[in-house]
Amino acid sequence: MKRYCLALDLKDDPELIEQYERHHRHVWPEIKESILSSGILKLEIFRVHDRLFMILEAEDDFSFEEKALRDRQNPIVREWETLMWTFQKPMPWAVAGEKWQLMDKICEISRTR
Repeated sequence: MKRYCLALDLKDDPELIEQYERHHRHVWPEIKESILSSGILKLEIFRVHDRLFMILEAEDDFSFEEKALRDRQNPIVREWETLMWTFQKPMPWAVAGEKWQLMDKICEISRTR
């Protein structure tokens, strides 16, 4: 299993943030299916103010490139992503059209037994 952490910002507007959270409390079934059928086993999103943090747990053969290719071919996913851009804003260093930014792990502390 692989684990990925990603970040993205929301527009700094309390009403838009509330709408974004409402959509994520009721994610469309087609979006859930798209995520789970791509090899993602678990997806969690956390928020502090207007910053989002996503944790993905995925199968070893999961590929962001393959997921992106499948998403571009799926009209429901494209509709969802267009809707989500209403609330999201790219990170300052993102390339045009880029959303979620993959984060680098800089520290791990664990107990070994």
